[in-house]
Amino acid sequence: MINRRSFGKAVGLGTGAAAASMAAGLRTAPAASAASRTGSGAPAPGVRATTAGGHTAFGELKHIRAGLLNVGYAEAGPAHGPVVICLHGWPYDIHSYVDVAPLLASQGYRVIVPYLRGHGTTRFLSSRTFRNAQQSAVALDIIALMDALKIEKAVLAGFDWGSRTADIMAVLWPERVKALVSVSGYLITDVEAQKTPLAPKAEHTWWYQYYFATERGRSAMKDEKIRPELCRLVWDTVSPTWDFDDATFARTAAAFENPDYADIVIHNYRWRLGLADGERRYDRYERVLFTMPTIAVPTITLDADQDPFAPTDDGASYRHQFTGPYDHRTLAGIGHNVPQEAPAAFARAVRDVDRF
Repeated sequence: MINRRSFGKAVGLGTGAAAASMAAGLRTAPAASAASRTGSGAPAPGVRATTAGGHTAFGELKHIRAGLLNVGYAEAGPAHGPVVICLHGWPYDIHSYVDVAPLLASQGYRVIVPYLRGHGTTRFLSSRTFRNAQQSAVALDIIALMDALKIEKAVLAGFDWGSRTADIMAVLWPERVKALVSVSGYLITDVEAQKTPLAPKAEHTWWYQYYFATERGRSAMKDEKIRPELCRLVWDTVSPTWDFDDATFARTAAAFENPDYADIVIHNYRWRLGLADGERRYDRYERVLFTMPTIAVPTITLDADQDPFAPTDDGASYRHQFTGPYDHRTLAGIGHNVPQEAPAAFARAVRDVDRF
């Protein structure tokens, strides 16, 4: 393990101009009581335990045409600062980073938090575009966003779908990735390997993936009444120690009202199981990804010990996939939505990996 580097005076909003600017663009709420912790079980040095839940919203969202999409995104921090792109998962949205963004902005970073395709204010430019959510298509969306914003290189940080997307970018376009923070480690999908059964307990954790393979599951995702209840059940299951309130879930659930949301979610999980086709134009990327290539960019992987999807081997099962400068950290008492449950620890990982 490397030594944990100081996150400035502390990981927090700070007192400088960047912090004041960011604070003006965010609405605040009482802080949650959950503490960010390192694998030792002790509070992480320089991390305030009351950071989680400190903010409820970003400032005014931005939009830009990028590739197949008009991408909706939040931005924080100085316009010419080093760039961090934060990528959310399912069933989540940009609010997973509502506390991470000001922490990084206060340290001088330009933070970009986009809605992935099918989420929030992101829209397809054409009604004729296939609503495809295979892994390489989502990664190409973020490359297109970087091109549109004239961002040559960025630190990428993500969890769930966001980790997978960032991992793929680090493999296929390493020249665009300065460093990587990947929750749950190496998440690139090998569709053929997905056909092999897991242990029954692990299969149980993935119940919704199999539900979505049925037309009954598709109908549930399209039902405006059932969909929020289903997604909240996932939140409760995969983050058993996170004491979020109704308003916190409602802010994210608004992103599920995107007209393409159900189609994107269903295609993503069916494609992973080999039950739905992708598009031939992405075949060249998928052929590379199916070989499970290693990642050479500087990386910190994070596991949350209350996440039912996290390995129990302290990252050993995927360590061989990372060949560059590397550190692994386990967060005690934290569930699947790491950036929202432990924003200070997540932000500090971004800052640390940027200094490798």
